[in-house]
Amino acid sequence: MENIQRHHRFDAAVRLLRQLIATPSPSREEKATADIWQEWLISKGVTDVRRIHNNVWAVAPGFDPSRPTLMLNSHHDTVRPAASWTRDPFSPDIVDDRIYGLGSNDAGASGVTLAATFLDLKDDPTLDFNLILALTAAEEVMGEKGMRAFLPHLAESGMTPDMVLVGEPTGLQPAIAERGLLVFDAVAEGKSGHAARNEGINALYRAIEDIDRLRSFSTPVVSDILGPIKVSVTMINAGTQHNVVPDKCTYVVDVRTTDAYSNEETVELIRDCVKWSTMTPRSTRVHASVIPTSHPLVKSAVALGKTPFVSPTTSDMALMHGIHSLKMGPGQSARSHTADEFILLDEIDEALRLYPLLIKGISRRMKKNEEERRKIE
Repeated sequence: MENIQRHHRFDAAVRLLRQLIATPSPSREEKATADIWQEWLISKGVTDVRRIHNNVWAVAPGFDPSRPTLMLNSHHDTVRPAASWTRDPFSPDIVDDRIYGLGSNDAGASGVTLAATFLDLKDDPTLDFNLILALTAAEEVMGEKGMRAFLPHLAESGMTPDMVLVGEPTGLQPAIAERGLLVFDAVAEGKSGHAARNEGINALYRAIEDIDRLRSFSTPVVSDILGPIKVSVTMINAGTQHNVVPDKCTYVVDVRTTDAYSNEETVELIRDCVKWSTMTPRSTRVHASVIPTSHPLVKSAVALGKTPFVSPTTSDMALMHGIHSLKMGPGQSARSHTADEFILLDEIDEALRLYPLLIKGISRRMKKNEEERRKIE
């Protein structure tokens, strides 16, 4: 490792990250890393540390419900290691200024750097908002005991955030939007008959007709940021043998939604598009997420020379419906879920330096917005 001047919390962040990597935490099995997070925050003198399931969260002193709240969030669960790993995925080796290990990039580095930032800013009197740190579980599967349980718990505690900084590997560029998701199980029905006598009603042909309609799907309104809704048929199954006209055809439709329509509205649009098929969505909970470019979170990132972009991947932002959220963290999305995952030491150091500037910039822009509002009044 080069002998360079690192951020004052760099060594502690790296030690914590290596401890987390060495502790397996596949989605829904994160108790051990939740324990690590809880004990670490308490050891650092954080006085208000709470937990629900495997979600660990901390509240900065002086919480005032009359003020807006910023939540710093990342997840500590991981996918399971791919078979193609050439290293031990749970051995946090440092080689050539890289830390290898499962969850190093997605999203351990974001978690430890956001936590270090929380420690630095939790007592800062210049911030015009409450500060919460949330290390959440089950993000990789959007499980029922992750963000889906945590946000209602926050609401019951009277601490629903007004804005969220989500730590995910984005090259420390601000992701201002990501698409939502609907998956449909589609069924087209017909009537069986003998293929040689051209009997029956071919359910496969009916499905093909509807699939052709879905290929041409469009809407009157298109999202300014996310563009059109994307529809893809990804699986199909029909028939029992070569000489029997199939009386049932099932297929799966992947729909990437936007902020132009709610997921519930999109379901009805998809159903109206087809003629023969019954379209059943598996869930409507994964929403599109868009934060206005005028929001202080975005403006603060741009002021630091960062470029907003639309993320191709989905995160817990999809579950934060109605809450302005920005995704931004160290590492690269392309490394996520890959064998021999790693994070650069320089990326950790950069995040430790950037996050406090970003958050303080939010406070300055909120003050400026308030001054401008008062002038108008």
